[in-house]
Amino acid sequence: MKITFVRLNMFEHISSDAMKPLLFGIIKSLTPTEDEIEFIDERVEKLPERIDADIIAFSVETFTAKRAYILSKKYKTDKNVIVMGGFHASVMAEEMLQYADTVLIGDAEETWAPFLEDCRNNRRQALYYSAEKAALQVLKEDKSVYKHNYYGIGVYQISRGCKFNCDFCSIKTMYKDVRRKSADMIVEELKQSKEKIIFFVDDNLFYDKESAIELFEKIAPLKKKWACQISMDVARDDELLAKMKKSGCMLVLMGFESLSPDSLKEMHKSANTQADYNEVIKRIYKHKLLIYGTFVLGCDGDHKDAFAKTLEFAVKNKIAVTNFNPLIPMPGTGVYRKMEEQGRLLYKKWWLSDDYRYGETAYLPKNMTPEELMEGCLWMRTKFYSIGCILKRLFANPIHFRPLNLFVFVMANLISRREIKKKQGQLLGGILNEVNFD
Repeated sequence: MKITFVRLNMFEHISSDAMKPLLFGIIKSLTPTEDEIEFIDERVEKLPERIDADIIAFSVETFTAKRAYILSKKYKTDKNVIVMGGFHASVMAEEMLQYADTVLIGDAEETWAPFLEDCRNNRRQALYYSAEKAALQVLKEDKSVYKHNYYGIGVYQISRGCKFNCDFCSIKTMYKDVRRKSADMIVEELKQSKEKIIFFVDDNLFYDKESAIELFEKIAPLKKKWACQISMDVARDDELLAKMKKSGCMLVLMGFESLSPDSLKEMHKSANTQADYNEVIKRIYKHKLLIYGTFVLGCDGDHKDAFAKTLEFAVKNKIAVTNFNPLIPMPGTGVYRKMEEQGRLLYKKWWLSDDYRYGETAYLPKNMTPEELMEGCLWMRTKFYSIGCILKRLFANPIHFRPLNLFVFVMANLISRREIKKKQGQLLGGILNEVNFD
């Protein structure tokens, strides 16, 4: 069979912040050698007008759902099979089945091979479920699936799932438990990698201190530079931070989310205590690590002064990179259920709406208007990534001038500045034509 696997973009434009799609390597390893498979990453290359394949597969996130449905109508013929999977499938499988022949729910390791086998034997089913029980395996990456260098950054995964359960996060909709690879498995994967800079895409790299230290000690001899996401409990641990730095860590992504204790409580962000944010940041800087901070605005505990206060906090603390995001009610999350029950959703399904634009507010905030939330977040992003603010933060922190850090700081800020202008106000999925989402 001939298979075309597509990593979708939110819009019809080439992105400058695309990371290497880890899923390509996983799917390649699960596909029998007798099948011909091609991979297309719409974020970095244009899609063809037609795709001549027996199976066309889309990996779908909520922000790319409408794009997937539009393209399924475009590429569907009497002779091919349209299959969809990804995070959105875990909560919106019935919606997907209006536009796909088959939906894969959960891990590809448990669904992709049975689906292909059933296609071969003319017994294809509409739904395939993963039990989320398969042990994570060493990824034997076939570099030929990647047509682009993605800034020379390698992407790897140690675990799936998160030990926390934040109310706005969609991770728990797909992964109820945490499954992990061993440190030895990660070392084996990294030895195959030619990239010198690695990003671990785990939602939370740290399950417990003992396994984390084992990992750091074993990857240190590989001389890789790497980045990852961490929670506040890790940022308070000097021993862990020292081990991370010694093993090659250069940047940590942290979800500060809010400066409001009420908002943190509302999010169920149990690891965060706003009172010690400044101390945590000092501790991270002591170990010469860059910070990528993420913030969520628009909780019921937020008022209009949150925008200026949060921006001031990020600039004062010389944070290298940030995301200032409006609260998004993602399907399947506690936030979505709350907004739906209280009648506060502005769109029945914002991800399919012809009116919703990227960066806009999808619900009725409690202490501000939807327009004020949208404009406040855009103002923060624009101010933070202005040339003046970039230079101010750059020169305010000597850590930014350490080897490689300067390159990462400048590239991340310039790319973020460019993407803000390209994404804000864009219609998700592109032009709908005659596709009906009722």
